[in-house]
Amino acid sequence: MTLSRTHPIDESTPSPPQSATASAPAPAPDPAFDPAADPELQGALDTLLRIAEQRAEQPEALLDLLRRIEHLHRTIQDGPFRSSLPGDRNGLFTLLSEMESSGGWPYIPRLQLRTFMDLLAPEPES
Repeated sequence: MTLSRTHPIDESTPSPPQSATASAPAPAPDPAFDPAADPELQGALDTLLRIAEQRAEQPEALLDLLRRIEHLHRTIQDGPFRSSLPGDRNGLFTLLSEMESSGGWPYIPRLQLRTFMDLLAPEPES
């Protein structure tokens, strides 16, 4: 099984540079998993992007959308993904190696509210 680097909506995201020390050629992609050949998934992602664009001037609505996407991410991570992990050490190592080479863990980072609050705080008068 080989994972490919994809961005959930825009595939223009560049792949990480290949390591200069990598001597073995990359394994052939697994024909059972081709993210580009999943029109149902791409349609759902396009719908989410359209929803976001429709709410472009509504920060509260966009925040709600981001929270729901994050909840979906955690639901998939803790449910189907976790239960699909290989049961043996070699299989898990292979999966983790492929994850690293194809772009790492699909984490949805939270914005740091404290940073925004600090930037927006009024300057103390001297």
